[in-house]
Amino acid sequence: MNRSIVPLIAIGLAGLGSAALGAPSAPTPAQMDHDLLEVTIPQLHRYYAEHRYTVTQVVQWYLARIDRYNGVYRAVETVMRKEALADAAREDADAAAHSLARGALWGVPIVIKANTSIAGQVTTDGWDGYTIPGHELVAPRDATVVARLRAAGAIILGHTNMPDFANSDTNRSSSFGRTGNAYDVRFSPGGSSGGTVTAVTANMALLGNGTDTGNSIRMPSATSAVIGVFPTRGLVSIAGIAPLDWMLDNTGPIARTVADAATALTVMAGVDPLDPATSDSVGKAQPGPYSQYLKSDALRGKRFGVPAFILDGAGIPFHGTPAAVPEAVALKQAVAAAIPLDPATRTAFLKALDELRAAGAIVVLDDSVLPEGFARTASRIATYAYVREGTDRFLSVYGPEQYHSAAAYEQAVGQPLGMPIIGTEAGNAKIGDVHILQRRIETDPDAEANYYAPRRRALAAYVETLDRLHLDGYVYPAIQMPPPDETMPQDDHLSDGPHSATSWVNMLGVPAVVVVGGFYPGGLPFGLEFSARPWKDGDLLGYAFAWEQATRHRHPPTLVEHGLLSAP
Repeated sequence: MNRSIVPLIAIGLAGLGSAALGAPSAPTPAQMDHDLLEVTIPQLHRYYAEHRYTVTQVVQWYLARIDRYNGVYRAVETVMRKEALADAAREDADAAAHSLARGALWGVPIVIKANTSIAGQVTTDGWDGYTIPGHELVAPRDATVVARLRAAGAIILGHTNMPDFANSDTNRSSSFGRTGNAYDVRFSPGGSSGGTVTAVTANMALLGNGTDTGNSIRMPSATSAVIGVFPTRGLVSIAGIAPLDWMLDNTGPIARTVADAATALTVMAGVDPLDPATSDSVGKAQPGPYSQYLKSDALRGKRFGVPAFILDGAGIPFHGTPAAVPEAVALKQAVAAAIPLDPATRTAFLKALDELRAAGAIVVLDDSVLPEGFARTASRIATYAYVREGTDRFLSVYGPEQYHSAAAYEQAVGQPLGMPIIGTEAGNAKIGDVHILQRRIETDPDAEANYYAPRRRALAAYVETLDRLHLDGYVYPAIQMPPPDETMPQDDHLSDGPHSATSWVNMLGVPAVVVVGGFYPGGLPFGLEFSARPWKDGDLLGYAFAWEQATRHRHPPTLVEHGLLSAP
């Protein structure tokens, strides 16, 4: 399949193209709330076809939601009101001209994470250093995924908040402040895609994109009862996304339903010359559209293993540990990264396993399913030495005229870029007595020992377990604990969580998806994660869809209009 072709939906003369037969009458706010709250892409397209609403009316409804609730939840950092309304008016004019073909996301209001380039907008990356007057990181062009979403007809409402450089498990940024969880604003929505998940779950947008370097699509999706998709790395281009660690970074859709996520993934996927990793998808990836894999009985007879190391809370250090670090020091680092499974999360997970069995799946609980030894192998996939290369690659194409590299930024602004994206963080640049110097992976003589060889070993262990136990995938809690209350200290300090044990997915580049796994007794969501074989993204979405149809766990949050916390 040629994924460069944007999927189209046919609209007959009784549909979108026949707006000349009579524009929709002005709907009442109550009617729009009833129709558009939790609306899906097919429902929205049906409303357009029936002339119930224009695109402009729908966009105005979403903008009004942002105006009403964003002051409390602070999900959307930059509201692109003028641009969104102009795009909506253009699509309405196109409809009046009787055009018969529309993109798969025609008239769908979406949000984009603030590290993803939108032409003419400031890519804040959550960091105030990219917003300094006169030195803003104004994107000269769209990121590839943004260009594809636009081409499919999506209407971009704005950039969503995120922590600085996407380098946090909660959602506090120096450029915009704190995002709250839509189910209880006092609690964390997780990071670093917390702005997108809050916007989507709170119906401030129909869907959005997230990015994920260690858990950043999946963990916040788990806190907020939405679907978060981590595609096989190489299925979707990351060109134009400000990197945290380009060796681990990925992007994918965040939506309220699996079907909507599948539609968005179909649009986002495809080979991109600006991201060489996408060439790996040719001849390997299951072809789109991904809606074809969505069957309500997809779980029946399928076998899922529960990774033992996740239940045991074994740690995998972020960015991994280079080969030069002695084993004793590496083990100490892994112990420090360990995250125990919270009893409340274990209880929610065991309940979800019962529901999985009820849906016809077989759950394999065995100590040999990805044991602690797998975690130790994955821990040795070391990437920190290459983070500056990723930053320079990004700025060379997507930086403003003033600076196209980290060095040029420092010269122009008079201060360096943030330490996480140039490789100078104390906790990562030195492990024990080993200093991790920045290099280019293409010329690094240690790249085989530090990255390629341990990645091959870990991926082989992942696949060997699937083969040996005849598994179709793995299932596990998306995060190790419930979302924390950010109005009070956690473990004697300001919360920097919740945390997950899922960075190994990024290290291997295998596909994973988070579904709504249920709710904790206090009302906060619990997220369940599935992962599968590389390039089996369609099958994985099928499992997620069957789970969604069997459980129907999602319900929208009840939002408040007055904050329980003052914005920092």
